[in-house]
Parts: sequence; structure tokens; C-alpha cells
Amino acid sequence: MGWFFNKKKSSQVAKDRLKLVLIYDRSGTTSNDDMINMMKRDIMQVISKYVEIDEQEFEMDIRSVRSEEEGISSQLVANIPIKKIKQQMMRNR
Repeated sequence: MGWFFNKKKSSQVAKDRLKLVLIYDRSGTTSNDDMINMMKRDIMQVISKYVEIDEQEFEMDIRSVRSEEEGISSQLVANIPIKKIKQQMMRNR
């Protein structure tokens, strides 16, 4: 009966989107802005459950990095300014 309601968790959706971004990045696709914006929106939504963030200052980017050990790899870099921890999280401690 559970397979009728097989809904993906938000973490799985985020992982799937990250995989797509990395595939686009490695294939040399130049425009991944739409994918980054979708991921940014999803990450902000999840983080906002726990902390209040400054959405105007939220930054996210995917960068290619070259190292001697691993060759070329991609990094997801995020700057997430946190204003405060939400009260429900403080009570759960």
C-alpha cells in the first residue's frame, strides 16, 4: 500500500538536482543559472525551517576546481547569512 504514495523526501530531490547540476557543469554546458536558482530556492526553504536567514544576501555558486590529486572537480559554494535560530529549535534541545 505504501508504494501508492511514494513521495520523494526534500533531501532526495535536492540530491537529484545537485547531480543534474554537476552533470551540466562537467559536460561544459554554459548556462546552469536555472538549475542553481532551483537549488538555491530549495536550500533556502529547507534551512528556513530551522533558522531565519537573510534571503537577500544568500549566495550560491558552482565552481570548477583543479587539483593535482583529483584533477578537475566541482564545488557547490554557499554563503548563507543566519539572522537567528528559530524558537522551536531552541525548545527541542
